[in-house]
Amino acid sequence: MKRLKPLLWAGIGLFLLLLAVPGPVLAAETSCLQCHGAQSGRFGEPVPLWRQSIHAANGISCHNCHGGDPTVMSMDAMSPERGFRGVPAKTDIPDFCGRCHIGVKEDYLQSAHGKALGKGGPQCVTCHSNHKVVAASPALINPQSCTRCHDYGRAADIKAAVTSTDQMIGGISDDLAGLHHLGIDVKEMQGKLFSLRNEFHRLFHEVDAEKVRQQTADFQQRLGQIRQQVTVIQERLDQRKLVGGGVIALLVLAGVLAALIRKNYHEEERAGE
Repeated sequence: MKRLKPLLWAGIGLFLLLLAVPGPVLAAETSCLQCHGAQSGRFGEPVPLWRQSIHAANGISCHNCHGGDPTVMSMDAMSPERGFRGVPAKTDIPDFCGRCHIGVKEDYLQSAHGKALGKGGPQCVTCHSNHKVVAASPALINPQSCTRCHDYGRAADIKAAVTSTDQMIGGISDDLAGLHHLGIDVKEMQGKLFSLRNEFHRLFHEVDAEKVRQQTADFQQRLGQIRQQVTVIQERLDQRKLVGGGVIALLVLAGVLAALIRKNYHEEERAGE
């Protein structure tokens, strides 16, 4: 018992030390979520919407966008001294979101949509929503959203061009996950695919249908190189399975033959008696 006491005190001391070390504030523990989540109406509405967002899924919470101090349970959390930014004006939203999505902001501003900013043109929130932020995907290109501003014809052409490539990315991603599950080292290919996916999604802000078609063809060619690597690995695994199956079949056959030989031997032995 005397020997255990020093270990017990050492464990308590380590626990207290860990409590003293500042760490990242979990989204579920922020004062923003606790305060606004307890309210109704427009002040409480953002919380359930945020919980369904791509931001929540990736641990991005209120203070990451709006600033402020998520550890303070008072109005001081929203003071300028604590970096609170508040709600941006519509024309400021691209800069607001572009603090993280730098490349996307550049693509947007160069597009026809970005050039129409402040003149009735859409910005990030128009398509991705504000608190229930939706990830970039071909699903965002749809008649309900696009026809709020213009005819759907050109948008439909763009969606058709990007959908096949997006499906190709998803298929390769699934195959790589399957290979990883089998113990195959696919880290390098996953890194290439991740980079290509991010680069490809930047194309979603382009509204020139012909340009989109040309660039998707280039992406598919580059994705084809990863697909070829995956195919080679899968073919090797299939060959191993075939060889392994053949070996097992031979072993089974050998076992059957051995059993027959043994049976015949015993029958001849009994007949000789």
